[in-house]
Amino acid sequence: MTSLALLQLVSPALPVGAFSYSEGLEVLVQAGALKDEATLEQWLRAELERGTLRVEAAALSLFADDLNRWQGATDQSVCRRIVDLDGWLLATREAAEVRAQQRQMGGSLLQLLADMGHPLPERVPLAWPAAWAWAAVSLNVPVQEMVEGYLYGWVANQLSAAVRLVPLGPTRAQVQQQRLLPLIVDQAHQLLGQDPRELWTGGVGASLAQLAHAELYSRLFRS
Repeated sequence: MTSLALLQLVSPALPVGAFSYSEGLEVLVQAGALKDEATLEQWLRAELERGTLRVEAAALSLFADDLNRWQGATDQSVCRRIVDLDGWLLATREAAEVRAQQRQMGGSLLQLLADMGHPLPERVPLAWPAAWAWAAVSLNVPVQEMVEGYLYGWVANQLSAAVRLVPLGPTRAQVQQQRLLPLIVDQAHQLLGQDPRELWTGGVGASLAQLAHAELYSRLFRS
């Protein structure tokens, strides 16, 4: 059942609106920086190895620990830690569009979980990483699989956007997703137990692309 729960969370049918975001990929394609399968794979590998995504993935186990405690906590200190880390992660995202994406997707996932019988102990707005951790806690997804699923879902969404932007058919997108599986597993293993506040990122290019997206004259995506 655990694996089936994770399959549900990474399904493209999950109603959180992920399909409407490219996280700056649209800017890079229009600028000619990503023009084919090879350059796209280089970008995805760089983000998995050095991007802000790693900081969010490292925070998942901290969220999961506190969310487990929160269910039986009698004071507000656990809730404050969750909210503080959630706010700190949002602050690491320079682009307003990406922060809006994180809030919208997080809110949609929390609403879905409430409809499935897994509401938060209190009504607190959480962004996407914290909401993902709550989904894993609620559905009894192991920590390693929770982190792997988070990274896998991000790659899948980037490839979904790339199919609409790059000369990349769905078959080649699946081949690329499969090629990235070992890196996803390796990164998830490395990030378990890491303090997200002590990690460095090299995602300046991604941040600039995400900021520039708001200025695009013509666009398909919301970020």
